[in-house]
Amino acid sequence: MKKLFYLFGVFSLIVLITISCEKENEEGNINQLVFSGQLINNSTCKKKTSNETNTSDTLSCVEYTFDNINNKLVLKHINTGFNCCPDSLYVQTLLNGDTIIIQEYEANAPCNCNCLYDLEIELNGIEAKKYQIKFIEPYAIDQQEIIFNLDLKTNIEGDFCVTRKRYPWGN
Repeated sequence: MKKLFYLFGVFSLIVLITISCEKENEEGNINQLVFSGQLINNSTCKKKTSNETNTSDTLSCVEYTFDNINNKLVLKHINTGFNCCPDSLYVQTLLNGDTIIIQEYEANAPCNCNCLYDLEIELNGIEAKKYQIKFIEPYAIDQQEIIFNLDLKTNIEGDFCVTRKRYPWGN
């Protein structure tokens, strides 16, 4: 009888160890990178007479910097167009396969004018691999879109620009 209890105890111990190892593996899978994005900073309306940036007002550019340790990609969108007195500026981000979509928008456009802004966007849960970046901008209708590829394995920083000449760009 003692042998039976001993075997039962050993068997129970093996089952408990197996179950706890399986739970550790499941928890390890939960810790995969989770994509998120947010607007962390924006400039005020950039007046045509000011020289707040070295970037021409006919260019709309995205500068990027990747932090591989923290899996963070920071995008600075220079000269994006919005209403000259918006309530607030926002971004909505989406990761779809290897494409990152950033939709920029404002909640309210109360004034009858537009101007250029700089936005700083932080994306978390980014791996060092190839991506296509696509911006959706409310005032860039019928102008060149900002869509570009980047390879974060080979370039952790860089930029991409498009030329725009219609209001509020290049007037």
